[in-house]
Amino acid sequence: MPAIDEVAANSETELYTVAGAPMAGAGFKMVDLNGKTVNFESLKGKVIFLNIWATWCPPCIAEMPNIHSLYKKMDPNKVAFVMLSVDEGGMEKVKKFVDKKKYTFPVYMPASQFPQEFYSTAIPTTFIISPEGKIVAKQEGMAEYDTEEVREFLLGLAK
Repeated sequence: MPAIDEVAANSETELYTVAGAPMAGAGFKMVDLNGKTVNFESLKGKVIFLNIWATWCPPCIAEMPNIHSLYKKMDPNKVAFVMLSVDEGGMEKVKKFVDKKKYTFPVYMPASQFPQEFYSTAIPTTFIISPEGKIVAKQEGMAEYDTEEVREFLLGLAK
């Protein structure tokens, strides 16, 4: 699977979808920082920017201001941000961190078995998922996302 920067830099990228294939993350449930359960499938139809992170992860924390900057520039009707914390210290710790940093993007924690397609040996890991529910890019490790290439890539998928 190509890295996000490779995909964004290559506008010739073909997106293949398998007819009738289930959405990536099908059946996965998340809980937001207000305790509301959200089904991952409810985001189908939008481009999904999924970032897996933790409060104890320095590279995760380092890339967050850039992700937040990208988030503020994107149309929430076209691109859904899922900042998925894998902290084991509980929701309060995550909530305090997000409030302290004044981040406004949606933050969730897993509320069901973690989907195998989202497993990674590293955090942060970011996935871009097409409106049809296919993983089109994966970035393991820190990256810069608030770039013209990434913004154009996300908006191009959203059409």
